[in-house]
Amino acid sequence: MCDLLTADDTALIDLSIGLEDGPPSEPMPPSIDAFDHEVGAERLAQNLRALGHDIDASDFPEGMGLAWEDLEVIPHAGTHLDAPWHYGPEVDGEPAKTIEEIPLEWCRGNAVVLDFRWMEPGAEISVADLEAALDELGHDLSPGEIVLIQTGADELWGTPDYLTQFPGMGGEGTKYLVERGVNVIGTDAYGFDKPFTAMGERYVESGDEAELWPAHVAGREVEYCQIEKMANLDALPRKTDIPIVAFPIKIENGSAGWVRPVAFIESAGRGADV
Repeated sequence: MCDLLTADDTALIDLSIGLEDGPPSEPMPPSIDAFDHEVGAERLAQNLRALGHDIDASDFPEGMGLAWEDLEVIPHAGTHLDAPWHYGPEVDGEPAKTIEEIPLEWCRGNAVVLDFRWMEPGAEISVADLEAALDELGHDLSPGEIVLIQTGADELWGTPDYLTQFPGMGGEGTKYLVERGVNVIGTDAYGFDKPFTAMGERYVESGDEAELWPAHVAGREVEYCQIEKMANLDALPRKTDIPIVAFPIKIENGSAGWVRPVAFIESAGRGADV
């Protein structure tokens, strides 16, 4: 009989950053206008009066209605999954998928964490760097695995440095992973490519358009999704064979969707390497 893993035997590790009102780590920060229960009563009463019902806020129990928030936010704020449509209109000559078209099967599987915290901010993660990280783990990639790029940038969340102090993927490295069957690649940094400042400096020096968002643009040749602004990769008890789910919110014709990646780790007592 199989020794089934149940919910009670599993520890959950949140690998996400949430939506916050105006953090300095977002160049286009969310705006969150929250309404408390008293204001909620006023608004709900107003809606009911518009329907012809004579109701005031004071008619609600304890004068309190329902709390809620009005949000103005792009789908690339907070932890999110980028769809192939974000990178370009086509992938290898075929229409690029928007976020609601992403197969759910892509968004769950076993993850491997590749640690690049040793790299300088602004550096590009190359194929050789990826191969060295995999060799260090003694791990061969399998189709459907999710690769997580660890830069340590999540420790800078809430500061302007979050936008600039991390290494990023290059085009060749991105294609290297996808060509080995990886559909989803995540990073704990602000962006998947190098920081904006690093890309801008390289373009000005070389005049080569290939310096501008090369990892994203690779998605016009090979089909994949990327998770940006992950967190807490250092809380994972191991670097390979990490079951995770990362299902995005569906937005019609969307270039991305907010996601809350969660790792499922065996609790102590079941022989887990924790």
